[in-house]
Amino acid sequence: MSIFFKINDKIKSPKIRITGDGINEIINLSDALTMAREKNLDLVEFVPNTDPPVCKIIDFRKFLYDRKEKEKKIKKDQRKNTIKTKEIRLTYNTGEHDLNFKLKHAINFLSKNDRVRFIVWFKGREIQYVDQGKILLLNLVNELKKYGKIEQLPKLEGKKLSITIMPLK
Repeated sequence: MSIFFKINDKIKSPKIRITGDGINEIINLSDALTMAREKNLDLVEFVPNTDPPVCKIIDFRKFLYDRKEKEKKIKKDQRKNTIKTKEIRLTYNTGEHDLNFKLKHAINFLSKNDRVRFIVWFKGREIQYVDQGKILLLNLVNELKKYGKIEQLPKLEGKKLSITIMPLK
């Protein structure tokens, strides 16, 4: 953890402001420590840069545990909300039935809020048919208008032509 807290005897200021549980007053450090010990809790300095520093009487281990669990939950939520890119591979002369099958997969991916990248592979001399590949990709995009929009226009990289479609919000 990047933030360090002063606890109990590590606090050096003679007077502190104690907050929490309906308390908000300035008292001596020794009185605050005895209050914390009576409750079997810890005196924790939360805002050291003020005069006097702000402290709370809490169960410090429970505080750290709750904080760690909250960070885990935030990381889990961030992973869950990331947009993934799904690739669908084609050739310039892919059959109509196969295109419909792959189109259904693309609709499914877009409805799950994932990006879809269509890639048309060219082998050997098939690179001559780049125009047919572009027409194929633009037809697919036209079919997917209801579900997504073009993020990246058809782009030729070596022997593969690709286009990326983003889901609609």
